[in-house]
Amino acid sequence: MTNKMKSTAPVSSVGADGEQPNKKISNEIIANENVKNNLQATNCPEKSGQGGGLQTVSMTELYDTVYPPRTPVVDGFLYGGTYLFVGAPKVGKSFFMGQLAYHVAMGLPLWNYPVRKGTVLYLALEDDYARLQRRLSVMFGVECADNLFFATQAKTLNEGLDGELEGFIKEHKDARLIIIDTLQKVREVGGDRYSYSSDYEIVTKLKSFSDKYGVCLLVVHHTRKLESEDSFDMISGTNGLLGAADGAFIMHKKKRTDNTAVMDIVGRDQPDQELTIEFDREQCIWKFQKAETELWKQPPNPLLEAINEFLTEEMQEWEGTATELLKQLPDMQLSANVLSRRLNVVNSQLLNDYGIFYDNKRGHERKIILKRLEPKT
Repeated sequence: MTNKMKSTAPVSSVGADGEQPNKKISNEIIANENVKNNLQATNCPEKSGQGGGLQTVSMTELYDTVYPPRTPVVDGFLYGGTYLFVGAPKVGKSFFMGQLAYHVAMGLPLWNYPVRKGTVLYLALEDDYARLQRRLSVMFGVECADNLFFATQAKTLNEGLDGELEGFIKEHKDARLIIIDTLQKVREVGGDRYSYSSDYEIVTKLKSFSDKYGVCLLVVHHTRKLESEDSFDMISGTNGLLGAADGAFIMHKKKRTDNTAVMDIVGRDQPDQELTIEFDREQCIWKFQKAETELWKQPPNPLLEAINEFLTEEMQEWEGTATELLKQLPDMQLSANVLSRRLNVVNSQLLNDYGIFYDNKRGHERKIILKRLEPKT
């Protein structure tokens, strides 16, 4: 899709009954046999060293491999991987988790951030179903999302939580977001549970799962009591938690009674941001106020623009060699080998920004596959 998000931060909010937009804007990827959301890698050429040595990939193999595209859960805000969502007790974390879960399940924009619709699992391990029912009905009325699931009990990681989550994902192939509220409810209990190594290990286990299945794990956690100039130093535990995670969200208030809060965001795949949000006590939802940082806007890629123009409404699929594709893109002064490698590198951008799936099939003769999954706009 060519209509990219503005470079400035979002300025609107989505509320409960009556404030929901009439048109549900969704960037849901159309399901098809060639796209699998829950895969870490395809055609990944790994070499095992002799005698069980180090597994290595050469730079040539790295560039010649097509890795699965990383699609956002919420564009410019939340991506696949394992993230911490940290705040003091009773600061409003669970209300935001419910808001985020509902918006992803329904495909509704979160404030002005586009959302990729998908199945959501919310492990509300500090709640009960009656409390969840009351909370969500105040927030969103009684309009239901059939692909939003809840559980109030789950095993810990050493008891088999990964097996439970794996079973859910196998049953729900379009699973996009799993919320664990809270980390303390699923972590192993031990004498050294607050050591750097144990903190790093528990998040590494969660990250291995999210990477394997291509989903987002959002793990709710608490801040420590001591204040710090760096909000990320307020995460309870050691730096091992943040060190192993793909990113973190820190929600904090100047005073507990304030309606406004600051949300600091840092991560590997999304831009660092500082948002000011306000809690609507009547509807129990968080509304956007302002952003202290602007979203970085990626400049247009001439190659991707050319492919977007090449695939028309009449021809939404194409298959052929890189040499044959170059003949269809006369303005691209590239060799066939360079064309393939550039497409391998930017296949996520091609899918997320233009709705075009790309693959480079190995065989007697490499064949490029292009398929438009979303209508051209």
